[in-house]
Amino acid sequence: MNIGEWTIDPARLWPGEAAWDGPVAFVDLDAAREVPAEVALPACPVIGLGDSSHPLAAALDAVVEPPVGADLLVRQILVAPQAAAVIVQLLRLLPALSVEQGLTAESLAYAVLQGSGEHLAWRGANIVGVAPAPGRLAVMREGARLMLTLDSPESGNAIDRAMRDALYEAFSLAALDTEIAAIELRANGKAFSLGAELGEFGTTTDPATAHAIRGRTLPARAAARCADRLAVHVQGACVGSGLELAAWARRVTASREAWFQLPELAMGILPGAGGCVSLSRRIGRQRTALMILSGKRIGAAQALGWGLVDEIA
Repeated sequence: MNIGEWTIDPARLWPGEAAWDGPVAFVDLDAAREVPAEVALPACPVIGLGDSSHPLAAALDAVVEPPVGADLLVRQILVAPQAAAVIVQLLRLLPALSVEQGLTAESLAYAVLQGSGEHLAWRGANIVGVAPAPGRLAVMREGARLMLTLDSPESGNAIDRAMRDALYEAFSLAALDTEIAAIELRANGKAFSLGAELGEFGTTTDPATAHAIRGRTLPARAAARCADRLAVHVQGACVGSGLELAAWARRVTASREAWFQLPELAMGILPGAGGCVSLSRRIGRQRTALMILSGKRIGAAQALGWGLVDEIA
């Protein structure tokens, strides 16, 4: 793929220049000699190539680094350019917002994409079967320890409405009970979680209603309030909303075969279970953008190097 057709002169990022209107823009940092005194990014993803220490690099949405390549980013972005634009615009806002404000902004952005043509086209092309039995969360307390276990291995611990509500209740309890000194989240089965239960996509068709529901029952809102006491262990697949929840933890350990992925862009949406907030606070907004825009699986060793996990155990 010819990345050159998407590569722009850094001067195009000066507010006085006509804004770039392509679906993606690359900036060759190795060739960039002058940096605009003021940088105004266009609506699309703006991605650096080359020297990540360049003065302009920090202002961009991401800088290409292994294992994510520029060609993959272009292919993925062109599948859902409107969603990609909303994703990077949200990530640009988050550093200035509190956790609560960030979760609200994420939910609003998700609601915008829920009603988009890109997401509706994905839903139309992906007929999802009947949802399995309701997901289960095992809850056990031993003194000051609260142990939570995703307990639906037959579905890859997909997080459906039942499991989501149970997680919200458990984390709300932990946030309110100061006698709980340690919270442990694990999962039974080969996978930590395959993410949201796809059989429930589209069951709430009105984006405003869906936003209101997330405001009341999103587990991330409760988990964030007790994140300093939360430890998570991940094995196998840790995908979508499962990863978004795990990333809140003070400490994340992973088995050697664990892998991590945010596949939402291909669906025309963004990680809407708190992940834009939790991951950007754990690994930074630029690597979060790389994960979301590429949809690439990240292995345990890479996750350790990025700070997504704290130890391989």
